[in-house]
Amino acid sequence: MIEKSSRHSKIIGNFGEQLIGNWLSRSGFEVALVDHTGIDIIAFNKKKNKRIGITVKSRTRNEGKEKDNVFVFRDSKNDRQKLREACEAFACDPWIGVYVETSQFADIYLLSLEHYDKKYRSNLISKTEGWKMNEKNKREYERDSDLKHIKIEFTLNNWNWDI
Repeated sequence: MIEKSSRHSKIIGNFGEQLIGNWLSRSGFEVALVDHTGIDIIAFNKKKNKRIGITVKSRTRNEGKEKDNVFVFRDSKNDRQKLREACEAFACDPWIGVYVETSQFADIYLLSLEHYDKKYRSNLISKTEGWKMNEKNKREYERDSDLKHIKIEFTLNNWNWDI
């Protein structure tokens, strides 16, 4: 069971942005974490001369909630517009980053908004759009060469807080 602090949403949000920024930097991108409406990261791939603007969604899931969707856009039309406008202002291609952790593992997903729309965006009935985390979708993600994915497994060796 994960016991979240009162500031956990802020902490996990920052951590997801930092972690994705780290992996982009390790992959040769120049990375800036930004506090801008619509995007959290601007990354520049020098080899391809390509700049991407990423909105990052980070969540911690307790036992029994591991398969819950992650809201990518809570207000689809408005949030998408903010991402597009920010990317236009900074000459970026719009991308989506998702970081989801449980007590045992974490997944990082990174893909372009264009690819998300073509392959994973469902027909909208509601205003929200989610990144599906069920086993069927996770198997599909593994087969998608245009979707960047990292799985991290946690091993707790001596992390008992009985004080």
